[in-house]
Amino acid sequence: FCTFVRTYVFGVVSLTITFISKMFILVVLFIIVCYFYGTRTFGYWKKKGVKHDPPLPFFGNNFKQFVQRASMCMMATETYKKYPGERVVGFYRGTKPELVIRDTDLIKRILITDFNNFYARGFIPHKTDIEPLLQNLFFADGDTWRLIRQRFTPTFSTAKLKAMFPIITERAAKLQVLAEDIVNKDFYDIRELMARYTTDFIGACGFGLNVDALSDENSQFRWLGKRIFQRTPRDAINGALKLMFPELCKKLTFLSPELEKSVVSLVTSIMKERNYKPAGKNDFIDLVLEIKQKGKISGESIEQKSPDGSPKIVELEISDLLIIAQVFVFFGAGFETSSTASSYTLHQLAFNPDCQEKAQEEIDRVLAKYGNKLTYEAINDLKYLEMCFFEGMRMYPSVGYLVRMCTTPHYTFSEIDLTIDEGVKVYIPIQAINRDEKFFPNPNKFDPERFRDGIKDVKDFFLPFGSGPRACVGERLGQMQSMAGIAALLHKYSVEPAACSVLDPPPEPSGIVSESFVGGLPLKLKKRHHKVSS
Repeated sequence: FCTFVRTYVFGVVSLTITFISKMFILVVLFIIVCYFYGTRTFGYWKKKGVKHDPPLPFFGNNFKQFVQRASMCMMATETYKKYPGERVVGFYRGTKPELVIRDTDLIKRILITDFNNFYARGFIPHKTDIEPLLQNLFFADGDTWRLIRQRFTPTFSTAKLKAMFPIITERAAKLQVLAEDIVNKDFYDIRELMARYTTDFIGACGFGLNVDALSDENSQFRWLGKRIFQRTPRDAINGALKLMFPELCKKLTFLSPELEKSVVSLVTSIMKERNYKPAGKNDFIDLVLEIKQKGKISGESIEQKSPDGSPKIVELEISDLLIIAQVFVFFGAGFETSSTASSYTLHQLAFNPDCQEKAQEEIDRVLAKYGNKLTYEAINDLKYLEMCFFEGMRMYPSVGYLVRMCTTPHYTFSEIDLTIDEGVKVYIPIQAINRDEKFFPNPNKFDPERFRDGIKDVKDFFLPFGSGPRACVGERLGQMQSMAGIAALLHKYSVEPAACSVLDPPPEPSGIVSESFVGGLPLKLKKRHHKVSS
């Protein structure tokens, strides 16, 4: 019996050891396979002789952005500053090789000269599985982008902007009234104030609705605006997984389901109310409904060639979802970028009272010329305020980086004898360039005089709205509403640093496209003691 027990126990122990050994081997093999899969592309820049930081398996150089400790802009700026002697720097976002551009000649080639090799932004990881709201002018690539851009560019003509301007005037007047309640506070987040102003304007200009974001900081539109740019843990995880495993995670979405549902429901209800026809309101919904009435968009392809080498003619059907996607990006981009630009300009003017006084003198003088009314012509006459606005945009651009993706099988930067492959993204770190003393002496000083002659002398590296065929189509509208809001405030009020204000506010690490600030931009408003004609 004892022999049997010993034999049985020995057998069980042997089987257990064998099982554990096999499991250990399988685990080790799994780890090895995962390691090699997660590092399979990490020799790309080394082979090409491009300097870069050592990457981590799966995360590459982008770990801090994936876990929301740094925004994409912060990562691009950090990479730019680490290699001051290089014209380009390698980077891995997950396992995908990317290139940070530090040379202005290369930037010009990418954005303008060789645009046909870099027409894509490449924000959408999967080519065929695309979220409906991302089929918009900002995110779309290839022929979809080109045809949308072709049809939508006239939407922002001078005549259209003039027709929209009365809406800006009305919202700027409401901004002045709201500021009256803020004067008595120790401080108020000027970033939030300008976001409420731009949200109110976009609600009226884009949707033809009185959204009352200025009077009600908890309005549905203000919630919608915040949610578009709020990056929750769910958003961060989905974004990281889609970038690291695009095929496996193609059904995951960047945008939250409740956000998509809210936008689709809102725009659909407005279009139904108008019977899917322009209602004579001169707002963005009317303009896109006009576009829909014109039927399919057709034009030359940027992706496909005929046998003779000429571009093929392609068509795009204007569906309701395509229209909703354009309204979505008009709302998101329109309020967020403008509120960031206008609030940071006011922030700098608060810390530079001599510049603020000069801007106010100009505003008083110009508005007196137009009966103390903010008109389209008055805004165009505010030259010094425009200089201040450009300088604010230089120091803290609303979008701190540009992205383009190589769309040709192999592209060579002849200046540095570097060839990259199709699908490799290039990053242009606007914010880092704007704070480089090589381009702007004493870059951390707020100095509007840099733009005394406009932007003509710095147009190759001052790119707050981008450059080339994919430059921001709403640039003039964004600048116009921003300057109108600043002028309306400074005409009746002065801005001062509050006790809790800091000159260089820390950037928000969870930022996605547009940049924001930790703790906002608290300032104190003070009523000006001069007579202002009503």
